[in-house]
Amino acid sequence: MALRHAVLAALLDEELSGYQLVKAFDLGVANFWHAQPQQVYAELTRLEKDGLITGREVVQDTRPNKRLFQVTDAGLAELDHFAVTAAKPSFIRDDLLVKVQAADHIDTRTLVEQLTERAAFARAKTDLFDKLLRTMRGDRTEEEFLRHGERIGPYLTCLRGLAFEQGNHDWCERTATILREREGDHAQQ
Repeated sequence: MALRHAVLAALLDEELSGYQLVKAFDLGVANFWHAQPQQVYAELTRLEKDGLITGREVVQDTRPNKRLFQVTDAGLAELDHFAVTAAKPSFIRDDLLVKVQAADHIDTRTLVEQLTERAAFARAKTDLFDKLLRTMRGDRTEEEFLRHGERIGPYLTCLRGLAFEQGNHDWCERTATILREREGDHAQQ
């Protein structure tokens, strides 16, 4: 998948400025596609040049003018084409896992601290995802929303982000506990 598809998908519901799009990436899209703000802005320029989005200038009295972007018919066709192509399997590429792989040969105290930090980060993300999910479904139950909600795509990707971060949290906590216990066992010998 290219960044262009993630940007097009993020613009499906409404016109957004570049700033709003970057914030949307931080809150929702980042759970499945990470991009730096400058990458998002550069992609907006390319998408507009390619005719996949249009931008319009909005004059503001007390702030600098801004551009709002929306997906064109050509952009929708691009997303349709992307949707029918085979999805590539995902893979993990994580420095922390390399450190855990080497745990039998390194001092694990710093590693345990890093695992604890990652667990806290994952917990904060799960809290954020929980809040986003509640906001999206409003006063409906999850089952009602999934059956009758107008747009469930963002909700489903948020559910995946939640499961991913819950898994990260649980794994980090368990791994840190195992390493602490092993360190204690070795200290007693």
